[in-house]
Amino acid sequence: MSSLRAARALRHSLRTSPSPSTTRPLRPSSFNTTRCLTARMASSKAFFQGEPDAPVLKTKIPGAQSAKKIAELSEVFDTRAVNMMADYPKSVGNYIADPDGNYLLDVYAQIASIPVGYNNPALAKAASTPDMVNAIINRPALGNFPSHDWADILKTGILKVAPRGLNNVFTAMAGSDANEVAFKAAFIYRRQQERGGPDVDFSQEELDSAMNNQSPGSSSLSILSFKTAFHGRLFGTLSTTRSKPIHKVDIPAFDWPQATFPQLKYPLDQHAEENAAAEQASLDEVERLIKTWHIPPAAVIVEPIQSEGGDNHASPAFFRGLRALTRKHGVLLIVDEVQTGVGATGRFWAHDHWDLQDPPDMVTFSKKAQTAGFYYGDPALRPNKPYRQFNTWMGDPARAILFRAIVGEIERLDLVNHTARVGDYLYAKLERLQAKYPDHFKDLRGKGQGTFIAFDNPKRDQFLAKAKEFGVNIGGSGASAVRLRPMLTFQEHHADILVDALEKIVNAL
Repeated sequence: MSSLRAARALRHSLRTSPSPSTTRPLRPSSFNTTRCLTARMASSKAFFQGEPDAPVLKTKIPGAQSAKKIAELSEVFDTRAVNMMADYPKSVGNYIADPDGNYLLDVYAQIASIPVGYNNPALAKAASTPDMVNAIINRPALGNFPSHDWADILKTGILKVAPRGLNNVFTAMAGSDANEVAFKAAFIYRRQQERGGPDVDFSQEELDSAMNNQSPGSSSLSILSFKTAFHGRLFGTLSTTRSKPIHKVDIPAFDWPQATFPQLKYPLDQHAEENAAAEQASLDEVERLIKTWHIPPAAVIVEPIQSEGGDNHASPAFFRGLRALTRKHGVLLIVDEVQTGVGATGRFWAHDHWDLQDPPDMVTFSKKAQTAGFYYGDPALRPNKPYRQFNTWMGDPARAILFRAIVGEIERLDLVNHTARVGDYLYAKLERLQAKYPDHFKDLRGKGQGTFIAFDNPKRDQFLAKAKEFGVNIGGSGASAVRLRPMLTFQEHHADILVDALEKIVNAL
């Protein structure tokens, strides 16, 4: 397909695609129990008009035009981390285009952050509404001057899919920011409890000492995280990030505790006793650190699947045990769903897989939501005074409007159930590849977790580079993991293309 034909087809789809539903009440659980006929019909054909039938490779990557654009950009911007130069107006659906006319099947999706495909017509329609224009050109300082429709935007979008039991939200700018403000909420909550409740005011000593970064005003509290975790690159979050030293070196850090995340052995059914022992040892370590660390933890933060650290999994029983420990010791539980949230694991929120009796205290989100923040339930997590959780923007209504449109597309196409089904299909095909090439598909993991799948490869970096030669854009995580992060619109025919390419990559290494 020529780029001109693709562009024409895309413009046609933008004009003719039906708008997402915004009238029927929606909760996350509905994505797991409701399978509409239209969604089943849609899943049997391509979601996107104008999407290529297969990858298109016209040049090497980067080609001449891409190389020229990268060189031009490098004069004014750091390009050392560039994966590939993209041409976003030409990208469509599950395919990312470059300036040389190449179209790659994208199973990395902007580091797991594109939910419903490039140039999605429903999102384009939302972007052209008067509400969006108003949010962009009159961007409000939400804490001081919220828009008259801000409550409605939240209730019809971000809060429409709030995790069970968490009916409030504090909006933010990005995943790191979401975790950072969640940390602040945990510290403020803990000190309010120690002081006697939100109605007890600060002492003069606290106010004076805080200005000198000293106690009691500057509290001696910590956040407990896990080894190989990733929670962001801002100042506080870096002290809980333990995935790679390049993120942390040279940056001052807090003396905060870290527990060992369970290192599971695969196949899981052959190592059940060993894995259970590893999880119990981790829980024992968490409890010991909560009780003995010299800077008491106000909260424990954990990812449902450690993503940047190498796609490390743990069982629902482990997370239920973690919830019980935090309850037992009066420590808050923050679940970092920045990477795992919004449907990728076959549930809208990955922690839905755990079947918790008590929900987490806070759930942070970003990436596929295209906006960010944290959900919470306890009103006491709202600070006792204004300006304690505050900045100029406090979120972005334009991105909240976009998330509302994303939620509409997910509902219209039943994309969470769709992703669960396609993930099972893809995993079964990968199991067959693993049986054929065991050295190249080690520790295949993510069964029953939608398309949130990974495996280890001894030549991981060469594997990722070689993938582009076969028309696929893939990412890595940890030291040796190849991680698959397709969009929610990834379908069975895309899985066939991907698996065929993976076999070709192995044979070319």
